[in-house]
Amino acid sequence: MLEAFEAGVKAWWWPGGSAILAVLTTYVVYRLALAVFRHFSASRTVLRLFLDAAAGALGVVFCLLALTGSLKVAPADLPLLSAVQQTTTLLLILAITWAAVRLTSAIGEVIVALNPVLEGQWKRARKVETQTRFLVRALNILIVIIGLGAALMTFESVQHMGASLLASAGVGGLILGFAARPVLSNLLAGMQIALTQPFRIDDVLHVQGEWCWVEEVTATYVVVRVWDLRRLVIPLQWFIENPFQNWSRNTSDLLGAVFIWVDYTMPVEPLRQEFNRLLAESTLWDGKLATVQVTDASDQAMQVRFLMSAADSSRNWDLRCAVREGLITFIQENYPAQLPRVRARLVDN
Repeated sequence: MLEAFEAGVKAWWWPGGSAILAVLTTYVVYRLALAVFRHFSASRTVLRLFLDAAAGALGVVFCLLALTGSLKVAPADLPLLSAVQQTTTLLLILAITWAAVRLTSAIGEVIVALNPVLEGQWKRARKVETQTRFLVRALNILIVIIGLGAALMTFESVQHMGASLLASAGVGGLILGFAARPVLSNLLAGMQIALTQPFRIDDVLHVQGEWCWVEEVTATYVVVRVWDLRRLVIPLQWFIENPFQNWSRNTSDLLGAVFIWVDYTMPVEPLRQEFNRLLAESTLWDGKLATVQVTDASDQAMQVRFLMSAADSSRNWDLRCAVREGLITFIQENYPAQLPRVRARLVDN
């Protein structure tokens, strides 16, 4: 046993040393070339973005290629040579898959970097970013599946199972499709959303009674940030099957309304003047719309609607709160008797 081990070590002494030297030389040359390229290139160029994203993976790929080449010229009678070559091939396939995923992810970053959010062009930039992230994640999933399949094919036992797998592919595909139906439905929903664009990154949505922003879009779910900094994680399929409100689909400006109930004896004109004064003094109002109307009347009071506009949903909310507070204060100070009240008549029997 010991003699066989010593013989194997002696047989591997020169081929193993050559392989290690080849790997170290490849690594040093790669790091030097990488340092030179980074020194003479700008940090935000397309090639630099690709290289920075996949630098580690590409280094592993080059080192494994050097190791594979060294093993190719090794004597065929080396002990455990086939096992080492198979392991190296398996690691090389996984490294190439890793590098492909990193390069694909870099494609998304490059496209986003080439389409920055400029003034007046935010809609186009967010559309490109959303579509890119959807498609890149779907492509990454495909690359991983292909890479794992190629890695499994390096095992001889898996290759022998190919005929039986093809024979049972129909039944197995049905079973797998049924089991993976939620995942597949979300992937297909993601492709549909990427193409039709019902929402984009940073769009303001009203979902399940919550006012929120689209923060992150993955291949199977969407993360939305609620106004109180909570996060809702919603499957993509939900957006296909359920209605939701998009408050920034084409433009971000919104109309907001404040409703106040007052007594029938309350004159509307002072309220209209105070409303216009509050808007004129506010930096939240965009100056486009200001309307006062009596929209409802009950047996006890009348409802006055104050309609105003703002540049986005956040300003709209703050403006509505400020106007509501100002109008209530105005009525309390100037027309306290005109607040809603219940009228009754006492009748003597």
